[in-house]
Amino acid sequence: MGDGEESPKIRKLIGLVPDDVGLYEGLTAYDNLDFYGKLYGCTEQKRRENIESLLKMLGLWEKRDAAAGSYSKGMKQKLAIARALVHDPEVVFLDEPTANLDPESAKTVREFVLELKKEKKTIFLNTHNLDEAQRVCDRIAILNTKLMAVGTPEELEQSVHGRKTVVQLRQMTGAVSDSLKRLELRNLLVEGNKLTIDVSNPEEENPDIVEAIVAAGGRVETVSVLSSTLEDAYLKLVRDAR
Repeated sequence: MGDGEESPKIRKLIGLVPDDVGLYEGLTAYDNLDFYGKLYGCTEQKRRENIESLLKMLGLWEKRDAAAGSYSKGMKQKLAIARALVHDPEVVFLDEPTANLDPESAKTVREFVLELKKEKKTIFLNTHNLDEAQRVCDRIAILNTKLMAVGTPEELEQSVHGRKTVVQLRQMTGAVSDSLKRLELRNLLVEGNKLTIDVSNPEEENPDIVEAIVAAGGRVETVSVLSSTLEDAYLKLVRDAR
């Protein structure tokens, strides 16, 4: 633009400095996104559609005309995520997108990321929140000064150890114990009336275990499966590296 041709929104930026997440606090949330959309070369119609869609998905549409400086830290974080997506990129890098958010806002952001996945976007999520990574990511890379492992959440969990079946009995008897021994179970642990058994495929092995208990006169109160978590995999990898 030549001298004197600046738009009112551009002129409003004179003397303003973006905050630590790159937002201009003197501008409204809508104008912030509109400004960055222009920098990315988006048409007016595309900016209008994307801004409305993003702000509604992130629960900020009703506050679109409020100055970004009046937003809470969590709201600014969500606005910064919208800013990164206003030009509809195919590849998105998100660094700790739910940090400092309350549980409800964090849930909104996670659901937003899952919606982006449905649109076949490639998303790189950097997070220390292993539960969040487990919920959202298709593949996970674990880094601790170097790349230590890459795989699906299930592959990383199973790299620690197999799953365990826990059976709570009404009463443990010698007949039940003898019946289970004939199954040649791996690492059968008996603690009172509770049995813990290593299993590779609980869907296939658990029916045989329950059938053997019932055939021996035992009464089963509950059956549950314990799996390793992503946290277990991370801690094992870090400890092994040490």
